[in-house]
Amino acid sequence: MAGPSGALIGGPSNPGRGRAGRLPELLSGPPWPPLGALRFREARGDPSLLFVNAGMNQFKPIFLGTVDPRSEMAGFRRVANSQKCVRAGGRHSDLEDVGRDLSHHTFFEMLGNWAFGGEYFKEEACSMAWELLTQVYGIPEDRLWVSYFGGDPKAGLGPDLESRDIWLSLGVPASRVLSFGPEENFWEMGDTGPCGPCTEIHYDLAGGAGAPQLVELWNLVFMQHNREADGSLQPLPQRHVDTGMGLERLVAVLQGRLSTYDTDLFSPLLDAIHQGCGAPPYSGRIGAADEGRTDTAYRVVADHIRTLSVCIADGVSPGMSGAPLVLRRILRRAVRFSTEVLRAPPGFLGSLVPVVVETLIASLVSEDEAAFLASLQRGRRVIERTLKRLGPSDVFPAEVAWSLSLSGNLGLPLDLVELMLEEKGVPLDTAGLERLAQEEAQHRALQAEPVQEQGLRLNVHTLGELQRRGMPPTNDSPKYSYSLQPGGSYKFGTCEAQVLQLYTEDGTAVASIGDGQRCGLLLDKTNFYAEQGGQASDRGYLVLVGQQDVLFPVARAQVCGGFILHEVVAPERLRVGDQVQLHVDEAWRLSCMEKHTAIHLLNWALRQVLGPGTEQRGSHLNPERLRFDVATQAPLTPEQLRAVEVTVQKAVGRDEAVYMEEVALARTAHVPGLRSLDEVYPDPVRVVSVGVPVAHALDPASQAALHTSVELCCGTHLLRTGAIGDLVIIGERQLVKGITRLLAVNGEQAQQAREVGQRLAQEVEATAARLSQGSRHVAEAHRLSKDMGRLTDAVDTATMPQWQRRELQATLKALQRRANTAVRKLEMGQAAQKTQELLQRHMEGPLIVDTVSTESLSMLVKVVRQLCTQAPGTSVLLLSPQPLGKVLCACQVAQSATPAFTAEAWALAVCSHMGGKAWGSRVVAQGTGSTADLEAALNAARAYALNQL
Repeated sequence: MAGPSGALIGGPSNPGRGRAGRLPELLSGPPWPPLGALRFREARGDPSLLFVNAGMNQFKPIFLGTVDPRSEMAGFRRVANSQKCVRAGGRHSDLEDVGRDLSHHTFFEMLGNWAFGGEYFKEEACSMAWELLTQVYGIPEDRLWVSYFGGDPKAGLGPDLESRDIWLSLGVPASRVLSFGPEENFWEMGDTGPCGPCTEIHYDLAGGAGAPQLVELWNLVFMQHNREADGSLQPLPQRHVDTGMGLERLVAVLQGRLSTYDTDLFSPLLDAIHQGCGAPPYSGRIGAADEGRTDTAYRVVADHIRTLSVCIADGVSPGMSGAPLVLRRILRRAVRFSTEVLRAPPGFLGSLVPVVVETLIASLVSEDEAAFLASLQRGRRVIERTLKRLGPSDVFPAEVAWSLSLSGNLGLPLDLVELMLEEKGVPLDTAGLERLAQEEAQHRALQAEPVQEQGLRLNVHTLGELQRRGMPPTNDSPKYSYSLQPGGSYKFGTCEAQVLQLYTEDGTAVASIGDGQRCGLLLDKTNFYAEQGGQASDRGYLVLVGQQDVLFPVARAQVCGGFILHEVVAPERLRVGDQVQLHVDEAWRLSCMEKHTAIHLLNWALRQVLGPGTEQRGSHLNPERLRFDVATQAPLTPEQLRAVEVTVQKAVGRDEAVYMEEVALARTAHVPGLRSLDEVYPDPVRVVSVGVPVAHALDPASQAALHTSVELCCGTHLLRTGAIGDLVIIGERQLVKGITRLLAVNGEQAQQAREVGQRLAQEVEATAARLSQGSRHVAEAHRLSKDMGRLTDAVDTATMPQWQRRELQATLKALQRRANTAVRKLEMGQAAQKTQELLQRHMEGPLIVDTVSTESLSMLVKVVRQLCTQAPGTSVLLLSPQPLGKVLCACQVAQSATPAFTAEAWALAVCSHMGGKAWGSRVVAQGTGSTADLEAALNAARAYALNQL
């Protein structure tokens, strides 16, 4: 997640629960969204967040009690920060409100101060906030109001009178201390988890001139409860303070502005927009007063270009899913407003990005802007054309809107389509859209990768109880106790440990368990690797010391706040205090070790081939295969994929030593080339270096980390690279623009993949030779074409080197074109021959109904068309008998015979007679059926045609 510097991060969406209230209408000013209404989306390292959208996101492990006790964060007591935040996407997005008023933003900076574990609480938080606003910033006390939590009888919560009394003691008049319910003054971070009452400081824009116009300035949250899965509230083991104040709002107050857009944070940008387009200057109008929506467009473009610049600089580029998809919507809204309302020239958005980030951001913005302009223009024409067909009371068809959308063909965000229709006063078929969206979701669900079960977890209360009892974190250092034997095999040590706690599946602590029950097990130490860092958990078994004949299977191990929870099945009684011996599944562990070291080499090889700017964006490995996500400027070419494999193979072939050592985190801060992710690392941290001792790799003067793989990593690794055996990249696809996912296998699986690739390459070569020899008959040409199709399917789905797959796919595509051309030429020649035979049998007239021998329906259609070309006034229907009684049908009606006589109806009449089906147009149609009496079908065809003619 983001560190104290406030780096923005992104990934897939899963909205949580949060308060979303505001002061009653009587006291409300401009619709500034409440700062406390921030919800989780997804951030790197946290699958419940799409964007960092609040200053507290990065401290979530502290609130949940899951922070690694060895990490720097575990020592945090008092913190102040400024966090870059994005509120776009999900149910509590501000995207639709931006531009409509004077205050909403998709990107803003959140100022906050924090107290963890009761370091300070309500009195200190309120006092410091009041002092900062009134004495440091000099905001007049008579313009500040406060609100506090008035209680929630349904939840059994009384009013927060403590906060009320603190404000009164600080000199705030009782008339300006307001009480509100849970919608306004109770903050929650999600459907479950830490929460608590909040007290808010509001600023009066009116300043005593008339009724108060209050806007929320600062929110002080007191985390003292936990929302359980059943909706109930329980007290937290530790209390925390979480405050947030928007920088943009604070600047507006300090500069005496009614709108954040009138501050110096936005005025230079608004001036640049005016200079770069043909619109009149910005004047701050809203609603009906904003003629032509010019000022709305100014605000949209100014806000969106800030969001785009910050997100792209922090590594999130416009794409097709998750956070990149939200960014794509933002960019396209900005393009639409800038071009259609402000009359900006192409490339305008990119010109707004500061020159200092030209190579990082402006080119991406301009590229997507240019790509979308053509789609926007086409979409506008489709909308106009559809509107002309609608009646006064009709709704805009959902199918048309869907075809324009990101899920359809043109990539217009649905909210943008709705806005364009809203401007014309035309409603959209929202019910139809919901149906289409559900169908799309069902389709994606069928194609989605399986989601791994969460398994047993320790909740915040359980962790708090363990900490209260002084339970030390699990000692998992024995997981690194293994050695390489002279013959090349690995020896994994066992581990004796004591059972400290047992939990049932619902999380209840118990003294004993048995009878085949599944349980959670805490030990004082373990040699099991708990799932983290992208590496799958160990599995294995444990036995009671002195009772070796009863195995207790261990399915997985998970880390929760420094404690390792083992998921165990207990066939017999297991008790707290028992001494146990743990055995890891050695084959499973060794395979994970091979793949984790292979991932490090793959990461290094990608940088060697693609350049030092190549960055890892995630990984996962289990004994079967490894997955690696990498940020690249462009998709990898087959040549690059092969070069990466060769680079890894060379390192494997050298059988280099792998060095691992724990060092002080500070020693890794300035090592050139050392790789780390956006994660919180423990201190000391484990360093893994291939071929170079850690001490040498961490020497800044050595530059060793620039030339080999050196990474911060807690995983288990090989001691020499040779055991990897081989590595083959078997899959590669773009997750979103700029991020590629690679799948790879090693060892015997890699060798099998190479053998499959070699066999398929030989088949492609043999097929190319057959094609070069040529075909004398249509049937032979069709067989060759079908063989190519089957071979293409085999290449597409086989486990084989991806570089080779891409090369063979390109070769087969070219061969398939040649084969199809050969088929067409043979069919045309044969069709010409059969056409002449039919013309010789039939005198000139208005109708030809006959049979002809052909291998395919396409061949039959060609004969029909050639007949009609050579006999323009003739309507033709031909039947072609096939094996097992099947019959092909094709027909064409002369132009002079339509519209009364249509080909589609003719074919349907004949094929229905044969128990089949037909399709086509008024002029040309085709179909199939089955009959043993071909003459009866011909008679039916003649009778129908003569009746129509």
